[in-house]
Amino acid sequence: MTQVLEIERLPLGNGFVEWWRLNSPQTRNALTDEMVQALRDQATRAQKDSQLRVVVLCGNGGHFCAGGSLGGFASSIGSPLPEGAQDPLVQVNREFGQLLQQLAELPQLLIAAVQGAAMGGGVGLVCVADWVVADQQAVFATPEVTLGIVPAQIAPFVLRRLGDGLARQWLLGGQRWSANQAQQAGLVQTVIQATDTAHWHSQLQQQLEICAQAAPQAVAVTKKLLAAIGGQSLDASLNQGAQAFASALRSAEAGAGLKAFSSKQPAPWTCNAGGTS
Repeated sequence: MTQVLEIERLPLGNGFVEWWRLNSPQTRNALTDEMVQALRDQATRAQKDSQLRVVVLCGNGGHFCAGGSLGGFASSIGSPLPEGAQDPLVQVNREFGQLLQQLAELPQLLIAAVQGAAMGGGVGLVCVADWVVADQQAVFATPEVTLGIVPAQIAPFVLRRLGDGLARQWLLGGQRWSANQAQQAGLVQTVIQATDTAHWHSQLQQQLEICAQAAPQAVAVTKKLLAAIGGQSLDASLNQGAQAFASALRSAEAGAGLKAFSSKQPAPWTCNAGGTS
């Protein structure tokens, strides 16, 4: 039986990188219930994996993700809910939001590598990534409102990523955006003009080597600080930051990193310190 999510684990510095490949090319990797559950299972596992440093989320078949699959909702489309009944669609939709929360809270660096289409829920996956690399030919869109649907679970993450003005333009307009336009909006950090598959992968490898320069514990703590800022006062953020700084400076990781820096040697977690990228 074909797996809807392929996992490949490879060495990276003193740890590992995993490639999570959405594997339903016939649907352009649409987010079925099975796909969402597979991603949630892997996110739960990764949360506890201290050796995992980077997750690369991508799609097989030339596309990233076409968004949510409505196939299972066929009998519900245009059909009002009976009076007094609980709507099962609520929980199904919320589970996708829980996946986005899990991905956003991963202690590892999360890279979205986008080729082809990133639509609807696919844009939600992109918005929770720490770093987004897109092929020059990639196309982004949140077309839900043009279909009479609400972009319910991705809206908070699009708003967080793009800011109010651009989030409204994307979510309320539904138009398509090129990779360069997505970069201008702040959704994409790096656009690659890939000449072929080998070139695309070599460029992604360069991004991984950049990521490998970052100390894994420092990355995890910094991600927690960034996630907390929007929900607390400035004083609380700075107090949390001071505690994190003090703890980090006293850690073995900082000791090794600063010692390597002073001796002009690569830090032990980098690709140049004896690990394989």
